[in-house]
Amino acid sequence: MPGAEPPTGPLERIARDEAAARQRLDPAVHGYFAGGAGREQTLDEVEPQWRALWLRPRVLRDVREVSTAVTLLGETLTAPVVLAPVAACGLVHPEGECAAARAAQAAGTVFCMPTRATRDLAEVAAAAPTGARWFQLYVAADRELTARVLARAAAAGYSRIVLTVDLPVGAWRPREAGTPLALAPGIAIADHLGEPAHPADAPARVKPLAGGWDAGLTWSDVAWVAETAGLPVIVKGILTGEDARLAVEHGAEAVVVSNHGARQLDGAVPAAVALEEVVGVVGGRIAVLVDGGIRCGADIARALALGADAVMIGRPWLWALAAGGEEEITALLEALRDDLSRTLALLGCRSPAELGREHVRRSTPPLG
Repeated sequence: MPGAEPPTGPLERIARDEAAARQRLDPAVHGYFAGGAGREQTLDEVEPQWRALWLRPRVLRDVREVSTAVTLLGETLTAPVVLAPVAACGLVHPEGECAAARAAQAAGTVFCMPTRATRDLAEVAAAAPTGARWFQLYVAADRELTARVLARAAAAGYSRIVLTVDLPVGAWRPREAGTPLALAPGIAIADHLGEPAHPADAPARVKPLAGGWDAGLTWSDVAWVAETAGLPVIVKGILTGEDARLAVEHGAEAVVVSNHGARQLDGAVPAAVALEEVVGVVGGRIAVLVDGGIRCGADIARALALGADAVMIGRPWLWALAAGGEEEITALLEALRDDLSRTLALLGCRSPAELGREHVRRSTPPLG
């Protein structure tokens, strides 16, 4: 078709979107989303550690029909790719979380709504009423406020609570310190209590971009969140087998192997290395997701071959939102799905379910 955009692979699309975002965004905003903690060792390692897993293809397997669809925690997805929670999306696009939720709905996947959002949770649910949606939770020091938020999330149709556990305190992030971030006029962090995000008569109520969470959380709080919300809980921020075992013992429905986008403990084990340990301990008793550095169909296949049930992506869809809004996020998800389908065929697999440990081999010893 004249004028139609030629097919673009996910790696090219992500690079193009990030370049466009860097050009369009205020340097402080770009630095907030692009940067990592400390000397950014972990940020530098997340992507290469996926590439350190060689793929082992099988041939003559009849791959005329390949499907990327999966069932994840009862949700049928067109591909095992979930939109991870990313704070303050309104800083990069006026439609913010609403645009991301609509894109996930159109692509047939899950949108994970962040606590630190620029739109109220009910507004986002209304923007994508038939889409699968989870609510990511930071537990506030005031438990009553958190209980009210959880009640509203359940009432708005969020099917699961994703409890982030790797942020008891904020990390030192040099890019943020070097270019302090201020919310632009008209942008505020929602409190998810059903009131205006930035009421003219009470500006002090507006939440800051970070802070205010409960550093006293323990494993018993997984049950508290589940009971308070009346919803299953996914524990996000697991990097060790020891904590994976505790998550199972304390009733988590799933875990997310994650180092918080390399934004918390610098030097933390990359997800591509931690995943196999976590999967081995979980032993199929609960679902395992993973995020951090997933950029193409081969990365998704590597994660699934190591035992993940699905992956999450964060910065790639954030750059897509900044570069082209809802449509660009949808296009990115389509590109990832197509690339995964191609990768599966080249590996000799007709579906994600056929991937196994035999399809990958480490090219270098794991870190740690």
